[in-house]
Amino acid sequence: MGDLIIRPAVAEDLPALVAMLADDPLGAARESPDRPELYRAAFERIAADPNQYLAVAERGGRVVGTLQLTTIPGLSRRGTVRTVIEAVRVDASERGRGLGTELIEWAVAESRRRGAGLVQLTSDAGRTDAHRFYRRLGFVDSHVGFKLALPDAD
Repeated sequence: MGDLIIRPAVAEDLPALVAMLADDPLGAARESPDRPELYRAAFERIAADPNQYLAVAERGGRVVGTLQLTTIPGLSRRGTVRTVIEAVRVDASERGRGLGTELIEWAVAESRRRGAGLVQLTSDAGRTDAHRFYRRLGFVDSHVGFKLALPDAD
C-alpha cells in the first residue's frame, strides 16, 4: 500500500468525504449529502482551528479514507494533552485491505508529534466490528460515553 498519501483535506474533497460519511446505515440516517452548504461551513470552521486536522487518505488521486483528529490541551492527568479521533471512514472499495489500520496508525503517530499523551475515540454502540478493530489496535474500552443531541439551529 505504498502509494497511499495522507494529507490535510481541502474543500474539493468534500463530496467524497460526505459520501463516505453517508455510506452506512447510521450515516445514511444522519447525513445530508443534498445540503453541501452545511459541510462547507463545517469545513471552514475546522480548517480555521489549529487544533483540528481533517485528514484525507488518497490513493491514485482518489479520496479513499478520512478521519478528524482533534488536539485538546487539558489539566487532568497532570496536564496531559490528548487527541480525539473522530469520523473514521474508509471507502467501500478499500475496506478489508488495511487502510483503516494505516489511518489509525497515522493518527497515533500524529498525536505523538503533537505532544499528546493520550489518544481517545468513541464509536457508536452498534458498531461491533469497529470495536473489535480498535481493540486489535490496542485501544481499551475503558469508559462509558454519553451524548446529548441539541436542536438544530437551522
